[in-house]
Amino acid sequence: MKIFVAGLPYDLDDDELVEIFEKFGTIISAKVAMDKETGKSKGFGFIEMQNDAEALDAIESLNDISLGKKPLVVKKAEDGNSRPPGGGSNPRPGGGGYPPRSGGSGNNSGGFNRDRNRY
Repeated sequence: MKIFVAGLPYDLDDDELVEIFEKFGTIISAKVAMDKETGKSKGFGFIEMQNDAEALDAIESLNDISLGKKPLVVKKAEDGNSRPPGGGSNPRPGGGGYPPRSGGSGNNSGGFNRDRNRY
């Protein structure tokens, strides 16, 4: 099972993340997310554990404890495929999705989508 953990101290590394979780069972991998530009921790990471029951025990035991200034958030990692398709920037595939206007004087006739770019 893959576990997401947030609220990590910014000086915590991968090996220390393993140390925190290995008391609950076998760790397959542990990775603290690092900022590519600064090389510093982003304060969250992922752990993959071999046994689901052990992973659930780790989640239950470690969620909401404090390692530093903030309490940890420890939960089952969401599958990357569970996000909505499309990325969210344009909710209408294939362009704007508005039919071309016809008639009128050519300058905002009707006005029904005059404010569409405000959102």
